[in-house]
Amino acid sequence: MADLAVIGTGAWGTALSIAETRAGRCVLLWGRDSERIAELARSRENRRDLPGVPLPEGLVLSADPERLAAIDLWLVAVPVQALRALFSRLPPGPRTVVLCAKGVERQTLATPSAVLAATLPAARPAVLSGPSFAAEVARGLPTALTLAAPWLAEARELAARLTTPVLRLYPSDDLTGVELGGALKNVIAIAAGAVTGCGLGENARAAVVTRGLAEIARLVAALGGRRETVAGLSGLGDLLLSATSSSSRNFRFGLELGRGRPLAELTAHGSPLAEGFWTAPAAAALGERLGVELPVTQAVAAVVEGRASVADAVATLLARPLAERE
Repeated sequence: MADLAVIGTGAWGTALSIAETRAGRCVLLWGRDSERIAELARSRENRRDLPGVPLPEGLVLSADPERLAAIDLWLVAVPVQALRALFSRLPPGPRTVVLCAKGVERQTLATPSAVLAATLPAARPAVLSGPSFAAEVARGLPTALTLAAPWLAEARELAARLTTPVLRLYPSDDLTGVELGGALKNVIAIAAGAVTGCGLGENARAAVVTRGLAEIARLVAALGGRRETVAGLSGLGDLLLSATSSSSRNFRFGLELGRGRPLAELTAHGSPLAEGFWTAPAAAALGERLGVELPVTQAVAAVVEGRASVADAVATLLARPLAERE
């Protein structure tokens, strides 16, 4: 029987399954599309998402959900907006489910762990988040992430179970802080990309990133998480990576918006997923519900919903009254 299952055959799910298999663990990589699973099995390579990185010989692939029933540890790496539908078709049971995607459900404003609790209530939630490009993890380059669970002892046990020589996992019991840090950094990365695409300079990008980090901390605290978590790998670390690199899908999305590329082109079928596109309106609505000021997030939400241009959003931010925390 497999030691663990990785659910999701995109870049991140494939990279995690490669890393865990290389560490000597028996891994089942599961996907719902039987044709895609068959293609991966034939080529032993994820040519669409991670070209040039072979799948290890011991990695098992399947599209049969019954293969998941007996496995007590799942790593779920599918987009947040698809989690509810996915969980409704998977076998229930008292297992640990490590949520590896970052975002907030658009329709309900639920975090991934809340979606899990509503659909697979017997499962024990955990969250894996931090600065990580899938291609680097797949290539075996050193990466450090945070693994959060409701209890620190459980987080430590999971981190020990999943850490590899090059994939270091640091335990945390701040599930809320880790989830929201990973979700909102995608929104701030879009803002950073848009500022860069507009040609507003490095000073402006630094201001957006810094104020964005403060927004994340405010929302985390309002939902019962710890501000200090936002200063760690799953907050500041992830934001620094995503808001400064053209390898970040969210930064590239914002960059193209800032350069004037139409939103319809960037969101067309087959375009690279920028999770921050979905998270921005949800996070803005969450802030409004809680009475938490999230000006950068609200500006990104207005742009991705077509209610404002990038130039208008920047002008709105520059016109905000100065406050001590600003």
